[in-house]
Amino acid sequence: MGGAPAASAGGRCERPPLLPRVAASQGGGMLGKGVGGGGGGTKAPKPSFVSYVRPEEIHTNEKEATEKEVTLHLLPGEQLLCEANTVLKCVQEDSCQRGIYGRLVCTDFKIAFLGDDESALDNDETQFKNKVIGENDITLHCVDQIYGVFDEKKKTLFGQLKKYPEKLVIHCKDLRVFHFCLRYTKEEEVKRIVSGIIHHTQAPKLLKRLFLFSYATAARNSPATDPKKHAVMFDTLQDWCRELERTKGNVKYKEVSVNEGYKVCERLPAYFVVPASLLEEDIAFFQGRGIPIWCWSCHNGCALLKMSALPKEQDDGLLQIQKNFLDRIYKTIHRPPYETAKTEDLSSNFLSLQEIQMAYSKFKQLFLIDNSTEFWDTDIKWFSLLESSSWLDIIRRCLKKAVEIIECLEAQNMNVLLLEDNASDLCCLISSLVQVMMDPHCRTIFGFQSLVQKEWIMGGHCFLDRCNHLRQSDKEEAPMFLLFLDCVWQLVHQHPPAFEFTETYLTVLSDSLYIPIFSTFFFNSPHQKDMNVHQRQLSLPLTQSKSSPKRGFFREETDHLIKNLLGKRISKLINSSEELQDGFREFYDSWHSRPPSYQGLLLPHLEGPEIKVWAQRYLRWIPEAQILGGGGVATMSKLLEMMEEVQRLQEKIEARHHSQEAPQAEAASPQRTSGRLSSLFPFALLQRHSSKPVLPTSGWKALGDEDDLAKREDEFVDLGDV
Repeated sequence: MGGAPAASAGGRCERPPLLPRVAASQGGGMLGKGVGGGGGGTKAPKPSFVSYVRPEEIHTNEKEATEKEVTLHLLPGEQLLCEANTVLKCVQEDSCQRGIYGRLVCTDFKIAFLGDDESALDNDETQFKNKVIGENDITLHCVDQIYGVFDEKKKTLFGQLKKYPEKLVIHCKDLRVFHFCLRYTKEEEVKRIVSGIIHHTQAPKLLKRLFLFSYATAARNSPATDPKKHAVMFDTLQDWCRELERTKGNVKYKEVSVNEGYKVCERLPAYFVVPASLLEEDIAFFQGRGIPIWCWSCHNGCALLKMSALPKEQDDGLLQIQKNFLDRIYKTIHRPPYETAKTEDLSSNFLSLQEIQMAYSKFKQLFLIDNSTEFWDTDIKWFSLLESSSWLDIIRRCLKKAVEIIECLEAQNMNVLLLEDNASDLCCLISSLVQVMMDPHCRTIFGFQSLVQKEWIMGGHCFLDRCNHLRQSDKEEAPMFLLFLDCVWQLVHQHPPAFEFTETYLTVLSDSLYIPIFSTFFFNSPHQKDMNVHQRQLSLPLTQSKSSPKRGFFREETDHLIKNLLGKRISKLINSSEELQDGFREFYDSWHSRPPSYQGLLLPHLEGPEIKVWAQRYLRWIPEAQILGGGGVATMSKLLEMMEEVQRLQEKIEARHHSQEAPQAEAASPQRTSGRLSSLFPFALLQRHSSKPVLPTSGWKALGDEDDLAKREDEFVDLGDV
C-alpha cells in the first residue's frame, strides 16, 4: 500500500526529502490474479538498490524521464481521458517521505500510475501478476473515497473544486490506499487529473456507459474459451434438468419455461424449478411472486425452497384473491410428498441490509491504513474496534442460520422454505451456504462457480445496486456477496482438505466484483443482463415499492394471511422453537464429536474464537501485519528444500554403494527462493522498518506449496462473459 501521513505531505518541507527514482520493492498496488485467469501474487522484495532524486531536481530531469517513460497498456475499447506528469506515488518508511516518480493517468476503465521503475523488475514473476490490471492500477469501480490534502488537512473530495489539493489520497474497495503527491506537477495537469478522477469515479452513471460494454464490443473477436471449462450457466431448461437429476429432485419437482422471454416476470430467470404439482397459471398470477422456487434437494428427498413476497394489495378484492392464491400454494406445499415444511422468514427474523452495511462500514476502517503510525495508533484498541463493528458476529449468525436449516433437512427430514421480500439477498446467501456445507460438489471449483451462477446470478441478486456500481444511491448498498465469500472462507479456513480451491481463489473472486470486464457482477437480474437496459425500473419494476426490512415478509395488511396459512398450519407440523434449539445443539455437537468426512456434510465451528478475520483479503496491503519469509507457505517451501536435499544425499549414497569410483561433482540444484513469500502469500509487501513488533499471525492456515498454488489458482474461470 502506498502511504505517507497526510500531515507530513500537505505542506512544504524545510529540507527537501529524498525521493527514489527506482524502488522495485515498493508495494501498494493490487497484486491479485485477474478475473480472466492468472496467477495471484506479488513481486518479491528486492535488494535495496534505489536511485534517489531530490524534488528540486525533478523538472531538470523531465527529458530523461520521458525517454524512460513506461508505455500505457490499454485493453480493447479502453480510452485515455486525462493524465498528469511529475507525480510522486508516496510510500512511508522510517517517518521519511519517499516516493516513485512517474505519470498518473485516468482512462474510462482505470486509474493507473506509470512509474519509471517498471524496467527494473524481473520477468520471472509474471505468473504472480494480475493479467487484467497492473500493480498500480485502480479500476474506476474499485474507488471508494477520494481525499485531498490542503495545508496538512485531509478533506473528502467531490463535485467541482475551487481549490486543488497538494496530495491526492485514494481509498479503494479492495482496501488499498494510494497517496499521490501533486506538489511538483503543473497546475493545469493537476486540475485535469483531479477533476477527471473525481468525475469518473464519484458521479452517477448510466448502465450503458459502463466500460464492460465498450470492452465487449472491442473484444468480440477474441478467442472463445473451452466450453468444457465453463460453469453451468442455468440459462437453458437442460441445465436445470441436469441439476435436478444430479440432486435426485426430479421426482417431486419440475423445470418450467413459463417465463421464457421474461414475459411473466423480469425479476426471475427464464427457466427455473417449482414443485411438480404447481400449476403454471399460478406462477403467472402474481408475476412470479409468492411461488415456492426450488433451490436444492437433499439426499433424503427433502428440499430447500425460497419464496418472495406478494405485491402490496390495493383493495379488499385483491386481498381476497391473495388469500385464495396463498391457500392454493399452501395446499401445494403440504400435499404429499410435501407434508412437512419449516418456514424461515429472513426479512423480519434475521439480519437487515442496513445492519450488514453498517457493520462492514465500521469493519473496513480497521484496514484502510494510511501509514505505519496510524496502524500502531490503533493497535491497542484494535480488537475492541473489531468487536464493536459486529462483522464477525454477523458472519457467525449467517453460518448458524445455515446450520439450523441443515438440521431440519438432514435430521428432521423437513422441507425448508426461505421467505424474503424479493428472495434475492439473504435467500441467496443462506441457500448458498447450505449447499456448500451439504453438497461436496459445491466445494469444487466447477461446482462453486455453478452455485454462484444458480443462486446469485440467476437468483436475481442486485449486484448493480448492492455494489453501487452506478453511484446513483448508497441507500441500497450492502456487501452481500462479500459476506457470503467471508462465510465460505471460514469453512475453507477450518476444513481446507474439503475444498478444491484455496482462500486465494476467494480473494480474487472478491476483487472481481469491481473489475468491469465480465458481466457476472454488474447487473440486477438475468433480464437486465440479456436486454442491456440502463434503467433499473425497466428491469425490476417490482422493486419500486420499498418497505423496511423489519416489517416482515408480508405487508402489514396481510399479516393475518401469513399467520393463518403459513403460520398456524405449519406450526402443527414442526417442533417448538425451544425444541428446535435443543435439536440444533444436539445435531451440532454430534457432528463435531466425530472425525469429519470431507466428501459429505461439513459444519463450521461457531464458537467465538473460531470465527476469524479473513487475513489474506483484509490485511494483505498492510506490511506490519505480515511476516516476510514466514507463514505457512514459507514453511512449506523450506520443508520442500530440505526434502530435495535429503533426496540428493540419498542418491549420492546409492551411487557410492553401487560404484567404487568417486561420484562426479554434481551441479548444485537451484534453491527455492522464499524472498517473495510471506504469511499472506501470494499478497506480500515490503515490510516497513519499525522497532515495534508485527501482529502475531502464526495461527493462520498453511496454503500449500507456492508453485502448486500458483498453478491451481491460475485455473480461475469467469462466471459469464458479456
